[in-house]
This record gives sequence, structure tokens and C-alpha cells, in this order.
Amino acid sequence: MSELIPYQSRLVAHAVGENRFKAVQHKLKTLAKALDSAVADLAAVQVRMKHYANRSETLARHIDDAELDPKFVAMQDAVSLALGGASQELFKLQQMVRDLSNSAESARAIHARMYGPLDEVRDRPEKTPKAGFLIR
Repeated sequence: MSELIPYQSRLVAHAVGENRFKAVQHKLKTLAKALDSAVADLAAVQVRMKHYANRSETLARHIDDAELDPKFVAMQDAVSLALGGASQELFKLQQMVRDLSNSAESARAIHARMYGPLDEVRDRPEKTPKAGFLIR
């Protein structure tokens, strides 16, 4: 039997220099990519789990056909039922992670729309006047 290995994201969000706007944009993009990767991984686990649930159900029928003790059939049916239920819950989790990924992309777009023009002003070569300069 294989060991459980904790999920480790292959993506790390690092700040991009001094520009906080670009750092937030980068972090949101990295988060969305990591979530998309997790969706793919969850889908693979869900498919395998469903496959094993079906195999377990088939094994329960074979045990019953071999006329073994009914407790073994019941135990194998319980395993099949548990794997099937876990597979359904993994599907729901996969949908939630996909929604979260879409939300991260949406947040990135909203952030870019709201703060992108300000970032363009900050990146110009001319000095920006101090706050309150135009009020005098």
C-alpha cells in the first residue's frame, strides 16, 4: 500500500521588488495557478477513488458468489460504500477549489482595474508631487 504524502504546491509567490501592486498581482496569479493545479490533482484522486470503489463492489459480489461468510461481503460492501462517498465528496471539494481559483482570478482583474492606473502613474520617470501640493 502506498504512503500518504502531504500536498506541496510547486508554486511559491515571492514579492516582486518594491512594487506592491505588482507583488499583489503576482501573488494572486500564483494562487490561481496553485489552485488550478490542486483541481487537477483532486480530479486524479477522485477518479482513482471511484475506480477502487467499483472494484471493491465487484469484489464483494465475487465473495458472495464464492459463498464465503456473509460478514466478509458486508465488510467489502462497507469499503465500497465508503470509497464511493469519499469520491463524491472529493468531487465537491474539486468544484469548490475551482470556484476559489476563479475568485482569485476575478480579484486579480478587479485589483488591476482599480489600482493599475495608479501604478502606471508611480512608474513614470517624473517625480510625483508630495501629497497636498495641489491643494495650496
